[in-house]
Amino acid sequence: MTKTSHFVFLLLEDYTHLAFSCAVEPLRIANFVSGQPLYKWSLASADGISARCSNGSVTLVDAGLQPLSRVDRLFLVSGLNVQNHTSPEVLNFLRRERVAGTQIGAICSGAYVLAKAGFLNGIDTAIHWEYHDLITEEFPEVSLVRNVFVANQKHITASGGTAAADLMLHLIAKEHGGDLATAVADQMVYNAVREGSAAQRVSLQSRHGMRNAHLARAIHLMEANIEDPCSPFEIADQVGISTRQLERLFGRYLNTSPKRYMMEMRLHRARNLIVQTEQSIAQIAMACGFNSTSHFSKVFRSHYGVSPISHRSTLN
Repeated sequence: MTKTSHFVFLLLEDYTHLAFSCAVEPLRIANFVSGQPLYKWSLASADGISARCSNGSVTLVDAGLQPLSRVDRLFLVSGLNVQNHTSPEVLNFLRRERVAGTQIGAICSGAYVLAKAGFLNGIDTAIHWEYHDLITEEFPEVSLVRNVFVANQKHITASGGTAAADLMLHLIAKEHGGDLATAVADQMVYNAVREGSAAQRVSLQSRHGMRNAHLARAIHLMEANIEDPCSPFEIADQVGISTRQLERLFGRYLNTSPKRYMMEMRLHRARNLIVQTEQSIAQIAMACGFNSTSHFSKVFRSHYGVSPISHRSTLN
Protein backbone atom coordinates (compact mmCIF):
# COMPACT_ATOMS: atom_id res chain seq x y z
CA MET A 1 0.00 0.00 0.00
CA THR A 2 1.22 3.52 -0.81
CA LYS A 3 2.64 5.37 2.18
CA THR A 4 0.57 8.29 3.45
CA SER A 5 2.60 11.49 3.81
CA HIS A 6 1.71 13.62 6.81
CA PHE A 7 2.02 17.40 6.45
CA VAL A 8 1.62 19.80 9.37
CA PHE A 9 0.73 23.43 8.69
CA LEU A 10 1.68 25.86 11.47
CA LEU A 11 -0.60 28.89 11.07
CA LEU A 12 0.53 32.20 12.51
CA GLU A 13 -1.97 34.95 13.27
CA ASP A 14 -2.84 37.07 10.23
CA TYR A 15 -1.86 34.22 7.92
CA THR A 16 -2.97 34.46 4.30
CA HIS A 17 -6.02 32.29 3.65
CA LEU A 18 -5.40 32.12 -0.09
CA ALA A 19 -1.91 30.67 0.37
CA PHE A 20 -3.14 28.19 2.98
CA SER A 21 -6.01 26.98 0.78
CA CYS A 22 -3.71 26.67 -2.22
CA ALA A 23 -1.40 24.49 -0.12
CA VAL A 24 -4.02 22.14 1.33
CA GLU A 25 -6.46 21.70 -1.56
CA PRO A 26 -4.00 20.03 -3.98
CA LEU A 27 -3.33 17.40 -1.30
CA ARG A 28 -7.04 16.76 -0.80
CA ILE A 29 -7.63 16.55 -4.53
CA ALA A 30 -4.67 14.20 -4.97
CA ASN A 31 -6.37 11.80 -2.56
CA PHE A 32 -9.66 12.18 -4.41
CA VAL A 33 -8.23 11.68 -7.90
CA SER A 34 -5.99 8.76 -6.95
CA GLY A 35 -8.56 7.06 -4.74
CA GLN A 36 -5.82 6.57 -2.15
CA PRO A 37 -4.88 8.34 1.11
CA LEU A 38 -1.64 9.73 -0.30
CA TYR A 39 -1.68 12.67 2.06
CA LYS A 40 -3.01 13.65 5.43
CA TRP A 41 -2.54 16.96 7.17
CA SER A 42 -3.02 18.56 10.53
CA LEU A 43 -3.00 22.15 11.70
CA ALA A 44 -1.13 23.83 14.52
CA SER A 45 -1.01 27.33 16.01
CA ALA A 46 0.84 29.13 18.76
CA ASP A 47 -2.00 28.69 21.26
CA GLY A 48 -3.08 25.23 20.10
CA ILE A 49 -6.70 26.38 19.70
CA SER A 50 -7.13 28.48 16.59
CA ALA A 51 -5.56 30.99 14.21
CA ARG A 52 -7.15 34.06 12.68
CA CYS A 53 -6.27 34.82 9.08
CA SER A 54 -5.96 38.25 7.52
CA ASN A 55 -9.51 38.15 6.11
CA GLY A 56 -10.90 37.77 9.64
CA SER A 57 -12.00 34.15 9.54
CA VAL A 58 -10.86 31.78 12.29
CA THR A 59 -9.51 28.28 11.75
CA LEU A 60 -9.56 25.68 14.53
CA VAL A 61 -6.34 23.71 14.80
CA ASP A 62 -5.34 20.28 16.05
CA ALA A 63 -2.29 21.10 18.16
CA GLY A 64 -0.04 23.72 19.63
CA LEU A 65 3.75 23.89 19.79
CA GLN A 66 4.38 20.51 21.36
CA PRO A 67 6.93 18.17 19.70
CA LEU A 68 5.71 16.53 16.51
CA SER A 69 5.89 12.81 15.81
CA ARG A 70 5.87 10.88 12.53
CA VAL A 71 5.61 14.00 10.39
CA ASP A 72 6.94 14.18 6.83
CA ARG A 73 6.86 17.95 6.39
CA LEU A 74 6.15 21.01 8.49
CA PHE A 75 5.11 24.18 6.67
CA LEU A 76 4.93 27.55 8.38
CA VAL A 77 2.15 29.70 6.90
CA SER A 78 1.98 33.39 7.75
CA GLY A 79 0.94 36.66 6.19
CA LEU A 80 0.57 40.21 7.48
CA ASN A 81 2.46 41.56 10.50
CA VAL A 82 4.76 38.55 10.47
CA GLN A 83 7.35 40.33 12.62
CA ASN A 84 4.82 40.76 15.44
CA HIS A 85 3.87 37.09 15.37
CA THR A 86 7.41 35.70 15.31
CA SER A 87 7.49 34.89 18.99
CA PRO A 88 10.32 33.22 20.94
CA GLU A 89 7.99 30.25 21.48
CA VAL A 90 7.51 29.77 17.73
CA LEU A 91 11.25 30.11 17.07
CA ASN A 92 12.09 27.60 19.81
CA PHE A 93 9.53 25.15 18.42
CA LEU A 94 11.03 25.40 14.94
CA ARG A 95 14.57 24.93 16.24
CA ARG A 96 13.57 21.86 18.23
CA GLU A 97 11.88 20.36 15.19
CA ARG A 98 14.91 20.97 13.01
CA VAL A 99 17.11 19.20 15.56
CA ALA A 100 14.59 16.33 15.53
CA GLY A 101 15.03 16.03 11.76
CA THR A 102 11.68 17.43 10.63
CA GLN A 103 11.69 18.85 7.10
CA ILE A 104 10.63 22.47 7.55
CA GLY A 105 9.36 24.83 4.86
CA ALA A 106 7.56 28.15 4.66
CA ILE A 107 4.79 29.74 2.62
CA CYS A 108 4.13 33.44 1.94
CA SER A 109 5.91 35.59 4.56
CA GLY A 110 6.81 32.46 6.54
CA ALA A 111 10.36 32.61 5.19
CA TYR A 112 10.87 35.64 7.42
CA VAL A 113 10.33 33.43 10.47
CA LEU A 114 12.76 30.79 9.17
CA ALA A 115 15.32 33.54 8.52
CA LYS A 116 14.79 34.85 12.05
CA ALA A 117 15.42 31.34 13.35
CA GLY A 118 18.71 31.28 11.44
CA PHE A 119 17.68 28.54 8.99
CA LEU A 120 18.14 30.34 5.68
CA ASN A 121 21.69 31.65 5.69
CA GLY A 122 23.14 31.06 2.24
CA ILE A 123 20.01 29.25 1.06
CA ASP A 124 18.03 30.27 -2.03
CA THR A 125 14.75 31.57 -0.63
CA ALA A 126 11.38 32.63 -2.04
CA ILE A 127 9.12 35.03 -0.17
CA HIS A 128 6.26 37.28 -1.27
CA TRP A 129 7.72 40.21 -3.21
CA GLU A 130 6.32 42.71 -0.69
CA TYR A 131 8.84 41.37 1.85
CA HIS A 132 11.94 41.50 -0.34
CA ASP A 133 13.06 44.85 1.04
CA LEU A 134 12.59 43.65 4.62
CA ILE A 135 14.59 40.46 4.08
CA THR A 136 17.34 42.28 2.19
CA GLU A 137 17.81 44.78 5.01
CA GLU A 138 17.36 42.50 8.03
CA PHE A 139 18.89 39.26 6.74
CA PRO A 140 21.52 40.08 4.09
CA GLU A 141 22.97 36.59 4.46
CA VAL A 142 19.80 35.06 2.97
CA SER A 143 20.07 34.30 -0.76
CA LEU A 144 16.81 35.89 -1.87
CA VAL A 145 15.37 34.95 -5.27
CA ARG A 146 12.27 36.17 -7.08
CA ASN A 147 11.07 32.67 -7.94
CA VAL A 148 7.51 31.62 -7.14
CA PHE A 149 8.94 28.78 -5.06
CA VAL A 150 12.23 27.06 -4.24
CA ALA A 151 12.05 23.29 -3.77
CA ASN A 152 15.64 22.17 -4.23
CA GLN A 153 16.99 23.52 -0.94
CA LYS A 154 17.05 22.12 2.58
CA HIS A 155 14.17 24.42 3.50
CA ILE A 156 11.42 24.67 0.87
CA THR A 157 9.86 28.11 0.44
CA ALA A 158 6.93 29.42 -1.60
CA SER A 159 6.19 33.08 -2.18
CA GLY A 160 2.49 32.93 -1.31
CA GLY A 161 -0.87 33.06 -3.03
CA THR A 162 -1.20 30.57 -5.86
CA ALA A 163 2.53 29.84 -5.66
CA ALA A 164 1.60 27.48 -2.82
CA ALA A 165 -0.43 25.44 -5.32
CA ASP A 166 2.51 25.41 -7.74
CA LEU A 167 4.73 24.07 -4.98
CA MET A 168 2.30 21.36 -3.91
CA LEU A 169 1.77 20.25 -7.51
CA HIS A 170 5.54 20.05 -7.86
CA LEU A 171 5.77 17.85 -4.75
CA ILE A 172 2.90 15.65 -5.95
CA ALA A 173 4.63 15.17 -9.31
CA LYS A 174 7.92 14.37 -7.62
CA GLU A 175 6.38 11.83 -5.23
CA HIS A 176 3.61 10.30 -7.37
CA GLY A 177 4.27 11.27 -10.97
CA GLY A 178 3.42 14.04 -13.38
CA ASP A 179 0.16 12.44 -14.53
CA LEU A 180 -1.35 12.73 -11.07
CA ALA A 181 -0.16 16.33 -10.69
CA THR A 182 -1.74 17.18 -14.05
CA ALA A 183 -5.00 15.51 -13.03
CA VAL A 184 -5.02 17.52 -9.79
CA ALA A 185 -4.39 20.75 -11.71
CA ASP A 186 -7.25 19.87 -14.06
CA GLN A 187 -9.59 19.38 -11.11
CA MET A 188 -8.54 22.82 -9.86
CA VAL A 189 -9.16 24.27 -13.35
CA TYR A 190 -5.59 25.46 -13.03
CA ASN A 191 -3.99 25.50 -16.45
CA ALA A 192 -1.14 27.91 -15.72
CA VAL A 193 0.99 25.76 -13.42
CA ARG A 194 4.40 27.36 -12.98
CA GLU A 195 7.83 25.91 -12.43
CA GLY A 196 9.71 27.13 -9.40
CA SER A 197 12.00 29.23 -11.59
CA ALA A 198 9.09 31.40 -12.78
CA ALA A 199 9.32 34.99 -11.59
CA GLN A 200 6.78 36.21 -9.02
CA ARG A 201 5.79 39.55 -10.39
CA VAL A 202 4.28 40.11 -13.80
CA SER A 203 7.12 41.05 -16.10
CA LEU A 204 7.74 44.66 -16.97
CA GLN A 205 6.84 43.86 -20.58
CA SER A 206 3.45 42.45 -19.57
CA ARG A 207 2.64 45.23 -17.11
CA HIS A 208 3.23 47.99 -19.63
CA GLY A 209 2.43 46.17 -22.84
CA MET A 210 5.87 46.83 -24.22
CA ARG A 211 8.76 44.93 -25.70
CA ASN A 212 11.58 47.43 -25.33
CA ALA A 213 14.78 45.85 -24.06
CA HIS A 214 16.44 49.21 -23.40
CA LEU A 215 13.71 50.33 -21.02
CA ALA A 216 13.66 46.98 -19.22
CA ARG A 217 17.43 47.16 -18.79
CA ALA A 218 17.23 50.73 -17.49
CA ILE A 219 14.67 49.80 -14.84
CA HIS A 220 16.71 46.76 -13.83
CA LEU A 221 19.69 49.06 -13.25
CA MET A 222 17.55 51.39 -11.16
CA GLU A 223 16.33 48.52 -9.00
CA ALA A 224 19.88 47.28 -8.47
CA ASN A 225 21.19 50.69 -7.41
CA ILE A 226 18.59 52.07 -5.02
CA GLU A 227 21.14 52.66 -2.24
CA ASP A 228 23.44 54.53 -4.63
CA PRO A 229 21.17 55.94 -7.36
CA CYS A 230 22.50 56.40 -10.85
CA SER A 231 21.83 59.57 -12.82
CA PRO A 232 19.80 59.33 -16.05
CA PHE A 233 23.05 60.00 -17.93
CA GLU A 234 24.80 57.05 -16.20
CA ILE A 235 21.85 54.76 -16.85
CA ALA A 236 21.63 55.74 -20.49
CA ASP A 237 25.35 55.22 -20.89
CA GLN A 238 25.19 51.70 -19.41
CA VAL A 239 22.17 50.82 -21.54
CA GLY A 240 23.92 52.12 -24.64
CA ILE A 241 21.55 54.91 -25.65
CA SER A 242 21.48 58.67 -25.28
CA THR A 243 19.91 60.44 -22.32
CA ARG A 244 17.38 61.96 -24.68
CA GLN A 245 16.39 58.48 -25.95
CA LEU A 246 16.02 57.31 -22.36
CA GLU A 247 13.73 60.23 -21.56
CA ARG A 248 11.59 59.43 -24.61
CA LEU A 249 11.27 55.75 -23.62
CA PHE A 250 10.08 56.58 -20.11
CA GLY A 251 7.68 59.18 -21.43
CA ARG A 252 6.25 56.90 -24.10
CA TYR A 253 5.81 53.71 -22.09
CA LEU A 254 5.48 54.92 -18.48
CA ASN A 255 4.28 58.50 -18.85
CA THR A 256 7.01 59.73 -16.53
CA SER A 257 10.68 60.69 -16.55
CA PRO A 258 13.62 58.46 -15.53
CA LYS A 259 14.38 60.75 -12.58
CA ARG A 260 10.82 60.66 -11.27
CA TYR A 261 10.49 56.91 -11.78
CA MET A 262 13.68 56.31 -9.81
CA MET A 263 12.53 58.58 -6.99
CA GLU A 264 9.17 56.82 -6.74
CA MET A 265 10.96 53.47 -6.65
CA ARG A 266 13.18 54.65 -3.78
CA LEU A 267 10.22 56.07 -1.86
CA HIS A 268 8.26 52.84 -2.31
CA ARG A 269 11.14 50.90 -0.82
CA ALA A 270 11.41 53.39 2.02
CA ARG A 271 7.72 53.00 2.79
CA ASN A 272 8.12 49.21 2.88
CA LEU A 273 10.99 49.52 5.34
CA ILE A 274 9.04 51.95 7.54
CA VAL A 275 6.10 49.53 7.66
CA GLN A 276 8.02 46.29 7.96
CA THR A 277 11.13 47.05 10.04
CA GLU A 278 12.21 48.78 13.22
CA GLN A 279 15.06 50.59 11.47
CA SER A 280 15.50 54.25 12.31
CA ILE A 281 14.40 56.85 9.80
CA ALA A 282 18.06 57.75 9.28
CA GLN A 283 18.94 54.14 8.46
CA ILE A 284 16.03 53.90 6.02
CA ALA A 285 17.02 57.15 4.35
CA MET A 286 20.55 55.82 3.80
CA ALA A 287 19.28 52.45 2.52
CA CYS A 288 17.19 54.28 -0.08
CA GLY A 289 19.93 56.55 -1.34
CA PHE A 290 19.21 59.79 0.55
CA ASN A 291 22.19 61.72 1.90
CA SER A 292 20.28 63.35 4.73
CA THR A 293 17.29 62.50 6.88
CA SER A 294 15.81 65.96 6.46
CA HIS A 295 15.85 65.72 2.67
CA PHE A 296 14.35 62.24 2.81
CA SER A 297 11.57 63.41 5.16
CA LYS A 298 10.78 66.37 2.93
CA VAL A 299 10.53 64.24 -0.22
CA PHE A 300 8.55 61.51 1.56
CA ARG A 301 6.03 64.05 2.93
CA SER A 302 5.66 65.65 -0.49
CA HIS A 303 4.92 62.28 -2.09
CA TYR A 304 2.76 60.60 0.58
CA GLY A 305 1.33 63.63 2.38
CA VAL A 306 2.75 62.57 5.75
CA SER A 307 6.19 62.46 7.32
CA PRO A 308 8.02 59.13 7.73
CA ILE A 309 7.70 59.30 11.52
CA SER A 310 3.98 60.08 11.36
CA HIS A 311 3.44 57.30 8.85
CA ARG A 312 5.07 54.81 11.19
CA SER A 313 3.12 56.04 14.21
CA THR A 314 -0.21 55.52 12.46
CA LEU A 315 0.63 51.81 12.07
CA ASN A 316 1.30 51.23 15.79
